[in-house]
Amino acid sequence: MTKIFCDIADINQIKKFKKKKIVKGFTTNPSLMRKAGAKDYTKYSKDILAVTSKPVSCEVFADNPNEMILQGNKINKWGKNVYVKVPVTNSKGKFMGAAINSLNKNKVKLNITAVYTAKQTKQILSKIDKKTKVIISIFGGRMADAGKDPVPEFKKSIKISKNYKNVEILWASTREPYNYIQAMQLGCHIITVPPSIIEKIEKFGKSFQKLTTDTVKGFLIDTKKSKFKI
Repeated sequence: MTKIFCDIADINQIKKFKKKKIVKGFTTNPSLMRKAGAKDYTKYSKDILAVTSKPVSCEVFADNPNEMILQGNKINKWGKNVYVKVPVTNSKGKFMGAAINSLNKNKVKLNITAVYTAKQTKQILSKIDKKTKVIISIFGGRMADAGKDPVPEFKKSIKISKNYKNVEILWASTREPYNYIQAMQLGCHIITVPPSIIEKIEKFGKSFQKLTTDTVKGFLIDTKKSKFKI
């Protein structure tokens, strides 16, 4: 069964969604933190970790491996449920293998983000052990936005990581509720989903007939509100 993580940084929303059995964890990033109104990254992250015992991914924002290692080790001390989010490359496209390897050796739970290819997954696997937990976040939605089929990369990544019991493949950048079905069919361990899509997933199960009548009713209500005439 594919676990659902909620992709959010708003503490009030986290308090709401942590109560949902369907939600098994949370992912954040500096962009979501800023939108949530965070002024102090460390304090805000610790506040999030204090309101839930479920896994929470908090991202480094350094652009070189040495600083990533320093930031990652600091974040790791914020809570037992924290995963340190590290990009697979820096902004110049250089593989952050040194940072991944160092943090993994220090038993830091990692979420490797901004992954797009099975080749990158293979690079990550070469830098980690088979004990410390690692999430590999593959950006399916952004691939599809660029006109690329994400499914083959997921299949290959899942296949090459199957001998690593500590590694979970995550479908990231979810665009629609059906991505959850796709992630399950592929055998992804996790999918990270924004709150609005989680609420749609909770309503799964409508028949085609019900979808038809609901759609027609919606159109009818809109035409009456518009007072259109033919």
